[in-house]
Amino acid sequence: MNSPKYALIAAGLAIFSAGCSQKPASYKVFVTSEMNGNMTIIDSANFDVVSTIAPGKRPRGIHVSPDGKTIYVTLSGSPPVTPGSDDSNVPPPDKTQDGIAVFDIAQNKVVRKIEGGSDPENFAISKDGKWIYVSNEDAAGVSFIDIAAGKLTGSVKTGEEPEGVTLSPDGKFVYVTSEGDGTISAVDVINKTLIKTFKVGKRPRSIAFMPDGKRAYVNAETDGNVAIIDSVNHELKDTISLGDPKEVRPMGLVLSPDAKKLYVTTGRGKKVVVIDTDTNKIVSSFEVGTRPWGIGMSPDGKTLFTANGPGQDVTVVDVATQKVIKKVPVAGGPWGIQVVEK
Repeated sequence: MNSPKYALIAAGLAIFSAGCSQKPASYKVFVTSEMNGNMTIIDSANFDVVSTIAPGKRPRGIHVSPDGKTIYVTLSGSPPVTPGSDDSNVPPPDKTQDGIAVFDIAQNKVVRKIEGGSDPENFAISKDGKWIYVSNEDAAGVSFIDIAAGKLTGSVKTGEEPEGVTLSPDGKFVYVTSEGDGTISAVDVINKTLIKTFKVGKRPRSIAFMPDGKRAYVNAETDGNVAIIDSVNHELKDTISLGDPKEVRPMGLVLSPDAKKLYVTTGRGKKVVVIDTDTNKIVSSFEVGTRPWGIGMSPDGKTLFTANGPGQDVTVVDVATQKVIKKVPVAGGPWGIQVVEK
């Protein structure tokens, strides 16, 4: 039994056993639905809906705390208005509904509601989990929320209609996109001051920083572009055209875990476009559904999710094959996606 032959067999069995013992990534996908006020929870075991929560009115921005225990969701009492439409008949906002819902994952319930400023839309969380930096669309600014106190402690003016907020990898500043004037505002979160505001293209919404913090990507929706940002000097360096902006509207962005690929939802384009971050060239694209916007990726980078608002569903995609695995019905205009490892 000690011959080389049996030793090789034993080694092979050990490798086989080790491979069989590896479990697939276990996580949940949290999806906000702007129109019906719900947050849907999808389990990775079979991509079925396991729970639906009502955190408050018009939930949009959604992010998880650094310790993975808490989900924060922005809420707004301002009725949605389509860009360029006549808003004279839109009812007045109900400011009592504005805030940020605090959802305890273990308890599976909203445990409190904290201040979020006027009409909060999206936000970032400080690395120590103590602060939220939130965009206030109708106030043209970003607010600083003390999470423990649940209070707004200050704000910094940005461009018009701020939306996306993303923290730099070093945690020292946030980028805030402003749809109304096509700018990004770089805000020092330590000193609560504006560093710089610069143009990036029409209707920017989402930001993705490379891990080293030297470069960022920002969508320019009505230009049909993704902007490449020098995030050291805070300036536009180049753009990547995704196609005719009448047909392709870049919206949400997410990087693969190794940051080698950038995935971009295209709204009315119905697709996700894949960009190689080494070359900044488009390498592929695949169809996911009607008006994909929010986007997320599993912790192991093997599965991609898109929130398809008018389609009333979330698309699940196998990243390796770029094929749709499943479409999960999610009512109410799914908007944002947050993937949380169990």
